[in-house]
Amino acid sequence: MAGLTTRFAPSPTGPLHLGHAYSALTAWDLARTGGGQFLLRIEDIDQPRCRAEHEQAIYDDLRWLGLTWPEPVLRQSDRMESYAAALERLAAMGVSYACTCTRADIRAALSAPQEGAAVIGPDGPVYPGTCREAGHLAEGAAIRLNMKAALARLDAPLRFAETGPLFTGEHVVSADHLITNVGDIVLARRDIGTSYHLSVVLDDAAQGVTLVTRGADLFEATAIHVLLQRLLGLPQPEWHHHRLIRDEEGRRLAKRDDARAIARFRADGVSPAEIRAHIGL
Repeated sequence: MAGLTTRFAPSPTGPLHLGHAYSALTAWDLARTGGGQFLLRIEDIDQPRCRAEHEQAIYDDLRWLGLTWPEPVLRQSDRMESYAAALERLAAMGVSYACTCTRADIRAALSAPQEGAAVIGPDGPVYPGTCREAGHLAEGAAIRLNMKAALARLDAPLRFAETGPLFTGEHVVSADHLITNVGDIVLARRDIGTSYHLSVVLDDAAQGVTLVTRGADLFEATAIHVLLQRLLGLPQPEWHHHRLIRDEEGRRLAKRDDARAIARFRADGVSPAEIRAHIGL
């Protein structure tokens, strides 16, 4: 993995916690060991939830941990034109459609007796396809990937390489799995004009990321990202999914866990070395 490029990509929606420290330091260590580059990206597409003070706190916390990165930092809110262009390309391929369903509509459709138990995918309950043939106009609607149509454009199975200790090796994802267990995922939310899946794929390509470092909770989303890379002709990186930092009850940490915020440890006089030791690095 010599010369690799990896990244840490937080959202400025709250304070960084120990789980973020583990992810950022893991990416930093991989870059240093591989003689490569560590990048920082600010994932701020969800503008109503993002705050300038949280973004500044990200920089302060990471610098305190001893991390550095090239400037300027890529911010997703500056790349909306790129996301819109990709959506137009996917629409021209005939692999996307507008969806006017609300979450309540989806719950109601999935609760119908003939549907059986809802299948849970990377984004929650797998969409039942209500709008797939409805022909709704895109204005004011979400945009979904037509999974069957997208897979029909591929000339080889989806494969990706995992270097992380939890899922090491080559993974092959079947079309049946994607159709049944992933479904027609959202490419663009109606309120923000893109989605995590679309923006992360485009951003990694734009930054030349060769190793995606992130938590194990995102492993199941990797097939979605490989599919989008194939459709859009983007380079395919390797992946490194690491373990999650959990609380005493075994729950993964969230930004509401202020007691485990990096800033709180800083204020209490804990050193960066002690943080490393505490999270098992």
